[in-house]
Amino acid sequence: MTQAQTMATTDRTTAPGHYDAIIIGAGVTGLYQLYSLRKLGISVHVFEKGSGVGGTWYWNRYPGARFDSESYTYGYSWSEEVLQEWNWTEHFSPQPETLRYLNFVADKFDLKKDITFNASVKSAHWNEAAERWDIETENGERASARFLITAIGILHAANMPKIPGIEDFEGQSWHTSQWPRDANGWGGMDVGMKGKRIGVIGTGATAVQLIQELAKIAGDLTVFQLLPEYCAPLGNTKIDDEWQKQIKARYPEIFKTCRETFAGFEHVPDPRSALDVPAEEREAFWDKLYGEPGFGIWLGNYSDILTNQQANDLITEFIRKKIRERVKDPKVAEKLVPKTYGFGLRRVPMETRYYEVYNQDNVHLVDLTETPIERITRTGVKTSDKEFEFDFIIYATGFDAVTGSFTRMDIRGEDGQTLKDKWENGPRTYLGLQTVGFPNMFTLVGPHNGATFCNMPRCAEQNVEWVTECVRYLTENGIERIEPKPDAEQAWTDHVNEIVHNTLLPTVDSWFMGTNVEGKKKNFLMYTGGSPAYRAKCDEVAAKGYEGFELG
Repeated sequence: MTQAQTMATTDRTTAPGHYDAIIIGAGVTGLYQLYSLRKLGISVHVFEKGSGVGGTWYWNRYPGARFDSESYTYGYSWSEEVLQEWNWTEHFSPQPETLRYLNFVADKFDLKKDITFNASVKSAHWNEAAERWDIETENGERASARFLITAIGILHAANMPKIPGIEDFEGQSWHTSQWPRDANGWGGMDVGMKGKRIGVIGTGATAVQLIQELAKIAGDLTVFQLLPEYCAPLGNTKIDDEWQKQIKARYPEIFKTCRETFAGFEHVPDPRSALDVPAEEREAFWDKLYGEPGFGIWLGNYSDILTNQQANDLITEFIRKKIRERVKDPKVAEKLVPKTYGFGLRRVPMETRYYEVYNQDNVHLVDLTETPIERITRTGVKTSDKEFEFDFIIYATGFDAVTGSFTRMDIRGEDGQTLKDKWENGPRTYLGLQTVGFPNMFTLVGPHNGATFCNMPRCAEQNVEWVTECVRYLTENGIERIEPKPDAEQAWTDHVNEIVHNTLLPTVDSWFMGTNVEGKKKNFLMYTGGSPAYRAKCDEVAAKGYEGFELG
């Protein structure tokens, strides 16, 4: 099959009907869940909002989008054939290659025949009488299944800022996750941006990737920053033939290490406290990590930089110094240096000469803590001290993370209770995989789940395999439904909240806490006990006959 055939929008659908399982989402997780359930011999179908597979790699086609997980640690581990046949071309894969990879896997295992594309699920209601889930898409398609499995991603529901006048702008504007496609279905800058006046609102991980690219072609680029981030070098390189051979020979070792580390990466933390290491040795270690590829500076650092305030203060000053060294204008540098929180307590953006773009004459930084945006006008952006005229405004304002994709869908469980209402004051789950009142619904990579604070595919595979084995167990034993017991849900929710308070993470507002979304209740949305501990707990629950679940 040619690349054009593979990437072409497909209208292939299967007539909606009755299934054993329905999966919502055909991204990294949904594809593997489809593959795994098909192997059980049950009927399974996927409903996907987009016109093709890929999930986040389908939607996020903005210039510069790429992994900050090492490519060979991100790809699927479950097919030796795929591991040996697929060649990653870069240490950190760009979005077009990642999308090609996911299409390659989907085509190799003929997964698309069981996916209805262009089918955004509007509602999913539990039918108590039939003990099935009834779903309806925005197009009016209906289907039902015994099991409902959500694979909707933690970063999908776009968070547009509530700025007056957004609809008034007469130029072109969009959220980064809605970047226009070109004639071949790709995103990119072939939308007339070269030499134009461009405004970017936001400076998180997506914005950092985007700004690096726009700075190369914009006539004038203005970045509106509310809160600076501690960015670290990505260190991307091409993968040559010899390195490719080494990767393929090392896959068992790579995945073993990922399985054993806290967040599913090859980066192994130093077990020592930063406070126990002489200053000169500590500085040399940090210089080494700063110059190496990937998240090592965040996840392969001394063991206490995220738990001990003194240790965090030390690494924070190191990163602040690096930022100041890279930006020529001291005043601009100070705007780019975070002052109100420590390094690693928010998601660390990985960059390639990001700070250097602010040394260019065509790039300008606006600190919104000094001059906030008052409104969007017909011609641009008005702050408290001036108006900027633009041809393009890009909203790099992130997502209603982790729970947003759930609460924006009409999901109703027993007695018509909505999931949105149940989670109004924060998510409540058991193992991050189910919630009381919503029988037979599994929330892959959902809130409180070990896959949310992890190299996602490494932990999502665990989710899929656990759910697949659970479905097999229920089916073979004639068990019609599974739902958490209230005390088990309470205990897990309490555990999630307790362990995060052993870290410094709750001291800072971030999308981890839901505070980036206006009106969203502040809660830590993820699981910080680490991938090995999470896997062990899930295995223990299953080994004890799904302890903590009500089976019936």
